[in-house]
Amino acid sequence: MGDINEEKLKIESKRMNATFFKTDLSKRNGCQGLVNFALTKYLKVDILVNVAGIQNVAPIEEFLEDKWDFMISLMLTAPFLLTKYVWPSMKEQNWGRIININSIHGLVASEFKVAYVSAKHGLGGLTKTAALEGGKYGITVNSICPAYVRTPLIDHQIDAQAKSHGISRVEVIEDIMLKKTVVKKLIEPSTIGEVAKFLCSDAASHITGSMMTIDGGWTAA
Repeated sequence: MGDINEEKLKIESKRMNATFFKTDLSKRNGCQGLVNFALTKYLKVDILVNVAGIQNVAPIEEFLEDKWDFMISLMLTAPFLLTKYVWPSMKEQNWGRIININSIHGLVASEFKVAYVSAKHGLGGLTKTAALEGGKYGITVNSICPAYVRTPLIDHQIDAQAKSHGISRVEVIEDIMLKKTVVKKLIEPSTIGEVAKFLCSDAASHITGSMMTIDGGWTAA
């Protein structure tokens, strides 16, 4: 696993009995360094899960250009680079699984999230293109597109929206985040993990290029 937060990496790697590599995935050499670390230690890469993300909410005219650059680098360029760098290993062994943790905002838009929505829509295009190229090499590439997941990132959004709208955290969750869903509860991270595990299994060997929604019915209407 790779992240810029070394303290978090130490905690999570111990919990998961995994190795970690501190890196800045918004930088090209950070992406290359992570893949080189994995190849040096394990000699191959079987599975790549692109999950790094960040959120920034503002109207287009107020959205800072450097925020745009950073978010696109982290959430679209990094998945492309990591896919590119692991591709030769997966191609050589004629097997690979690439999972992009996307978002419902990779399928639909919401106001004030211009960089996030743009990056996630781009990630969908990367998913489909890589799936078409990877099929003959046994490489599957899929996106998981959840609605709001109970994560620290969402917790920060709840606090920010409660403050800006002058409402409670419960009202933010019920009246804003779950407004468009029919399943009225936040998604647990473990649910995303189980879907990712399934996509890595033999049972999912014919699933590729998919934008798998876990959205509580958001896009059903």
